[in-house]
Amino acid sequence: MLEDLRNRIDAVDKALLDLLDQRLALVREVGEVKREHGLPIYAPDREASMLASRREEAQKRGLSPDLIEDILRRCMRESYQQEVGAGSKCLRPDLGRVVVVGGRGRLGKRFAEYFTASGYQVSVLDKDDWHQATELLADAGLVILSVPINVTEAVIEALPALPAHCTLMDLTSIKEQPLGWMLAKHPGPVLGLHPMFGPDVSSFAKEVVLYCQGRGDNDWLIAQMGLWGAKLVAVDAAEHDASMGFIQALRHFNSFAYGLHLKASGADLNKLLTMSSPIYRLELAMVGRLFAQDPSLYADIILSNSQHLGVIKGFREQLDQVIALLEANDKAGFIERFEEVASYFGPLASDFMHESQLLLAKSKDSRSG
Repeated sequence: MLEDLRNRIDAVDKALLDLLDQRLALVREVGEVKREHGLPIYAPDREASMLASRREEAQKRGLSPDLIEDILRRCMRESYQQEVGAGSKCLRPDLGRVVVVGGRGRLGKRFAEYFTASGYQVSVLDKDDWHQATELLADAGLVILSVPINVTEAVIEALPALPAHCTLMDLTSIKEQPLGWMLAKHPGPVLGLHPMFGPDVSSFAKEVVLYCQGRGDNDWLIAQMGLWGAKLVAVDAAEHDASMGFIQALRHFNSFAYGLHLKASGADLNKLLTMSSPIYRLELAMVGRLFAQDPSLYADIILSNSQHLGVIKGFREQLDQVIALLEANDKAGFIERFEEVASYFGPLASDFMHESQLLLAKSKDSRSG
């Protein structure tokens, strides 16, 4: 009896594979249609409507709506990757060459891949190719700077004169200074870009890209990235840099300090993992992933803006205040401060609770094997 049931389950699983194969084949066709008509990979209204409809259908069938949504979202992530392979419509076929300075780096390489897939002529200019800079940039319509923050100014200064119509764009995580450097160097169009993701993302779909207008008409470039599915957010350069103190610098600093404390304490990481529930394991993983990456990158991010130190010192002051509450064994004071912060978060606290539960469920499933 049990063996028969297992065989029937296997048959259903194989049928699911056939259906997924059919779905991905249709996705590839959709990608071609979108490319032909200049439609974005990511259509948020269509996705939200589809998910709501499938959740309702699942509810009627007595199935878990969360389960169905989780399965469909995983399918959609794969679908976005399939559509990326088909590329997107080239909005500026007359642009000229796209030159990615630092295009052998991981992030620069991803942008080079996307522009190539969209039909642009793409060249890479790296430190070993600088003798070709004048030749490669002579007919450039877009120059993308994908170099470390600490050498950005020097690279901009070293650029030969660019064509008047050429857009000069950087990918650094600070914006005020690079924008100023680019505007001073190049009289043509200038755009500051900050992709809020790393080069290891499967696709740009749904990924946030912040941009700061410098000079000229850059709408076509923003629209091109929109076709890739990226979520483009316009922001003032000063506001951007101030916000990154909380979004990036403080977050990375906190992970760095947590890792330092674990090491100094001699904590056994394997034992901590064994005793951790999914949420604590996930938090430890978020700290650990920092130390699997390039330390120079994170040092540059934290040290790139003098405002960051002020944010970090402010955080230390809050820590000192909370420690004082603990030293006084002031439970009432702790609860009062807790409730103040809960009020500050408002409805977002419940939203974050739901979002974190979904992440934890995925994390638990990924470790089940």
